Amino acid sequence: MSSGFPGFPREGIEFFRGLSRHNNRDWFQPRKRIFEEVVKRPMCQLVEALNRAMLDFAPDYITDPAKAIYRIYRDTRFSQDKTPYKDHIAANFRWRRGGRHEGAGYYFAISHKEVAIGGGLYMPEPEVLLAVRNHIAHHHQRLLDAVNCRMVRRLLGEMQGEQLTRIPKGFPADHAAADLLRYKRFILYIVLAPEIATTSALLPAIVTRFRAMRPFLEFLNAPLTPARAKVDARELLL
Repeated sequence: MSSGFPGFPREGIEFFRGLSRHNNRDWFQPRKRIFEEVVKRPMCQLVEALNRAMLDFAPDYITDPAKAIYRIYRDTRFSQDKTPYKDHIAANFRWRRGGRHEGAGYYFAISHKEVAIGGGLYMPEPEVLLAVRNHIAHHHQRLLDAVNCRMVRRLLGEMQGEQLTRIPKGFPADHAAADLLRYKRFILYIVLAPEIATTSALLPAIVTRFRAMRPFLEFLNAPLTPARAKVDARELLL
């Protein structure tokens, strides 16, 4: 598989190593141009390469890089941690057919500490969570098949997510899918060594895992009725 992305410059990964030691405006501002050139620009190129790859297997998740990539600035309003910058760069590929509902999507993050790759429903709205639970109640074997297949277990491990201590109200305590219904979040997530970020192996590593996750995401999004017509994904690549 030809990557189409050579990896991040080593200076980009080193930038985050320095930022983690000097997370303040006085250090960042004189180096903002460096961030733009060796971190953000390659990140945009990586997202564009992922979009091209996902055209074959996940066209409903293709996202404009400007919308996919998270800002480097942290929201410190409600946090005790007042450091102003994130020590990583990340992107989220959202399901574009969800209308006003934000369904399951893909995610990855790059830093000097790790390369993280994942997908699923992180903090679903109550109505979305209920719809997914009802879907699980009637089709739980499909979810088990999606998360327990050999490739998913090898590439991403087990499904993760915060769980209730008891089965939620409205479902019988002896339901066959009781363990699955207790989940509040549904996540597949793996952490790789940071060294891969500077190599051409990065894009294939992400694409392979995104492809393996597709049945999982499609299951989670199945009960969410599309609110608008499907957009041709190729339009977003022009």
